[in-house]
Amino acid sequence: MDWTAQIDGYCERLGPGVWAEPANAATNLAFLAVAAWLWPRTTGVERGLAAILFAIGVGSGLFHTLATTWAALADVVPIAGFVLLYLHAANRHFLGWSAPMAGGAALGTLVLAGGVGALLSGVPGLAASAPYWPVAALIAGYAALLRRPLPQVSTGLWIGAAALAVSIVARSLDGPLCPALPLGTHFAWHLVNAAMLGWMITVLRRHRLEPRRARG
Repeated sequence: MDWTAQIDGYCERLGPGVWAEPANAATNLAFLAVAAWLWPRTTGVERGLAAILFAIGVGSGLFHTLATTWAALADVVPIAGFVLLYLHAANRHFLGWSAPMAGGAALGTLVLAGGVGALLSGVPGLAASAPYWPVAALIAGYAALLRRPLPQVSTGLWIGAAALAVSIVARSLDGPLCPALPLGTHFAWHLVNAAMLGWMITVLRRHRLEPRRARG
């Protein structure tokens, strides 16, 4: 594999060069801003998620400036890390599972989601964002599961799932709308996704703080 090979996968990029995707590159600042805002307001697993959120902004920024194979890896690895850690935290703090059980289930769920994403990559209309639709479905699944035992968490997760669906649609329309929108729509994926990931961290943080508030 040529790790330095150039990748041209977005509407805004019309040629090589670090600043060939200015909107896609600049909107990664949203991830950094949300992570920086959350950092002093979080502890424990939420702070870990905020750190990964910052890494998502850096990795995506590298990809949309350098547009190489290795930068693409720097883009996707933090995203997978965020999903894995959040699944573990959800299993631990929403479902009350032990750490080993929560971790094993999180890893298995991530692998399963990857397999479903690979299957969706062959479906017209879903291929462009195939790896991300299973994540939205997972969030919705947790929201449905927690509707009775944790209604506030459930509502928060439904909001997260809806926001992710909106951002995925924006990501998917980048190519089809390119003739009419020279900048494409990928930048909107960054903006909405940054807000969504920050919201997901906030949902977890509020839930973990609730027992402390109840104790006064």
